[in-house]
Amino acid sequence: MKIDRWQWIVLLTVIVGTFLGRLDQTIVNLAMPKIMDDFGITISAAGWIGTAYIIANAIFVPIWGKLGDLLGRKKIYIIGFSIFILGSVLCGFAWNLSSMIIFRIIQAIASSADYPTAMAIIAVTFHDGKQRAQALGVWSASFMAASVFGPLIGGPLIDNFGWPAVFFINLPIGIAGVIMAILFIHESRDSNLKMRFDWLGAVLLGGALSSLVLVLEKGLSWGWTSVSSLICYLLIVTLFAGFIYQEKRAPDPMIDLKFFKIPVFNNALVNNFVVFMGMIGAVFLVPLFAQNFLGYDATQTGLLFMPMAFVMMIAAPIGGSLVGKVKPNKVIFFSSLVAAIGIYLFTFLEAKSGPLAIIIPVMVMAGGMGFGMAQRTNLVSSAVPVREVGSASAVLALVRNIAGAFGIAIFSTILDTATKNHAMDLIRYSSIQVFDQATVAKYGYLIFMQAQILAFRTVFFWGAVVVFIGAILSWWIKVKKEVKNDSVME
Repeated sequence: MKIDRWQWIVLLTVIVGTFLGRLDQTIVNLAMPKIMDDFGITISAAGWIGTAYIIANAIFVPIWGKLGDLLGRKKIYIIGFSIFILGSVLCGFAWNLSSMIIFRIIQAIASSADYPTAMAIIAVTFHDGKQRAQALGVWSASFMAASVFGPLIGGPLIDNFGWPAVFFINLPIGIAGVIMAILFIHESRDSNLKMRFDWLGAVLLGGALSSLVLVLEKGLSWGWTSVSSLICYLLIVTLFAGFIYQEKRAPDPMIDLKFFKIPVFNNALVNNFVVFMGMIGAVFLVPLFAQNFLGYDATQTGLLFMPMAFVMMIAAPIGGSLVGKVKPNKVIFFSSLVAAIGIYLFTFLEAKSGPLAIIIPVMVMAGGMGFGMAQRTNLVSSAVPVREVGSASAVLALVRNIAGAFGIAIFSTILDTATKNHAMDLIRYSSIQVFDQATVAKYGYLIFMQAQILAFRTVFFWGAVVVFIGAILSWWIKVKKEVKNDSVME
C-alpha cells in the first residue's frame, strides 16, 4: 500500500472517533426532553447533565494531550475511545439523574482524549506540510458535520427506540473505530519526555477550569454578581495563579509555557478564541429560532443545517490547498470576513421567514469557517515541534472550548437583556384600544414574541461584529518563514 493512501486511511480512522464524540454531544441534547420525562426532573436539574460533561471535558483535554506525548498517542487514543464506548453503554442503562451525571462524566473524560491525540496523530502521519494542512482541515470540518447530522440521526432513533438508543448507537460504530485505530495508526510519542507527570499542575488547572466553566454555565441563572459567582471568580484567579507558578518550576509541566513565547502561536490562539466565541455564541441560537418562531421540529431543523456540513467539507480542503501558496493571515482574514457576513445575514430573520432565510446564511458562514479551518489548525501544529503537537493541540482545544462557553454565556445574557429592553420599547410606543381579557393577553403575547425576535437579531448582529473583529486580528498573524518541525519520534 502506498504511503499516501495509508495516510488518508489514518485520517479516516481518527475522523470516526472525532465524528462520534461530537455527534454524541448534539444527539444527547435532542434526547434531553425524553430523559427529563423518564427521570421526572426539571430543566434546571437536567442542565447539570450538560454542565458536568463540559467541565469534565475541559479539565481532561490538556491531561490527555500530555499523556499522549508521554505514553504514546495511539495508546491514549485507543484507551480514550474504549472508555467512551463503555461510558456510552452505561449512559444507556442510567436509571436516574445521579447515575446519568456520573456516566456522562465518564464519557466526557474519555471523549476529551480525542482532540489532542487525533490532531497529533495527523501531524506525525502527514509529513508534507500542505497535505497535513488539508488533512487537518478535513478533520476539523468533521466537527461541524457531526453537529449537523446529530438531529437527523437522533430524531428517528429517539422516536422509534427511545432515548437510550442515542447512547447504544455508539457501541457498534465505536468498536469499528477502535479496530481501525489498532490496525492503521502507528505509535508515536515524545522521546525527550521522561516518565513524569505534573499532577499538581493538573489539579490546579482542573480546579481553575471547573470554576470557569461552572460560572459561565450558571452565571446567568445565579446572577453574575451573586455570592456563588464571586466565589467562582476568586477560585479562578487563585488556582490559575497557582497553576502558572507550578508550571514555571515543574520539570515536565502540564502545559509548556514556552509555547506562549511564540508570536504565531499566541496570535493564532487569540484569533481562534475571538472567532469561535462569536460564531458559537450566536449560532447556537439559530436552531432555537427555527423551532420556536418558524415552527420546525428537531429533524426539520437538522435538514436546514445539512448544506452547512457539505459546504464546510468542500471548503476545508480548498483552504488547506492554499497552505504555502497564500499567506495564512490573508486566508484567515477572508474566511473570517465571509463567516461574519453569514452570521450578519441572520439579522434578517423574522417570524414569516422561509427555509432559505436560514439555509443561505448557514452556507455562507460554513464556507467561510471551512475555508480557514485548515490554516488555523495548521498554524498551531506548525508553530511547535512535532513531538509537542499533542500538548499544543490540547491548548487549542481548550481555547476553543472556553471560547464557546464564553460565547454562549455572553450572548445568552445579551439575549435576555435585549428581550427586556425591546419589550419596554415596544410597550412604550404601542397602544391598545380594547381592554377585554383575551385581547390584552394577545397583546402581551405579541409584544413578548416581537421583543424576542428583535433580541435574536441583536445577538446575531453582535456575533457578526465579534467574528469581524477576529478577522481584523488575523493581520497580526505573521509567519516569517516556514517552521521546520522537530520530528523526534519513537
